[in-house]
Amino acid sequence: MVDLLKLPVRNDDGDVHVVVETPRGSAAKLEFDPDLKVFTLSKALILGLTYPYDWGFVPSTKGEDGDPIDALVLHDAATAPGLVLKCRIIGVLEVLQREKGKKAIRNDRLVAVPRDSHREQADKDARDLPKQVRAEIEKFFVATDEPGRQGAEVSRLEGAQGRQPPDRSSGEKFK
Repeated sequence: MVDLLKLPVRNDDGDVHVVVETPRGSAAKLEFDPDLKVFTLSKALILGLTYPYDWGFVPSTKGEDGDPIDALVLHDAATAPGLVLKCRIIGVLEVLQREKGKKAIRNDRLVAVPRDSHREQADKDARDLPKQVRAEIEKFFVATDEPGRQGAEVSRLEGAQGRQPPDRSSGEKFK
């Protein structure tokens, strides 16, 4: 199996690749294990909570937390772990995570739409999503924060405004 973590960030058309880890509707968070080269159970969500959209990562990137940059892909098609979506970034959810005894870190999440999805083509900027949808996305990330942390603090959902994931080889971090 190909190493999903090392796929290119973008294709030749400039679309950002997002590897689906957890498909929409899942009540369990999955994660790609690079040693086993399979998807494993990361955690079960709290009772009654499911992923509202596909959740994954941008390959060949590294966020402040040391993991690939996270992405939430807004669309209503059924997918599966390991599917690579060609996406357009429409926003960034700014998140500050705190763990006991450790310095708080930024762990922002990209908000994207698939390039070839006809329903989401009108979505150009996350700030234009309905207010209720934006609020529910923010609440979802607070509700799914890892146990043992002092909590995730969502500051705001911003538009993409040129904030694209850098390639890991560039040495840049996502800001």
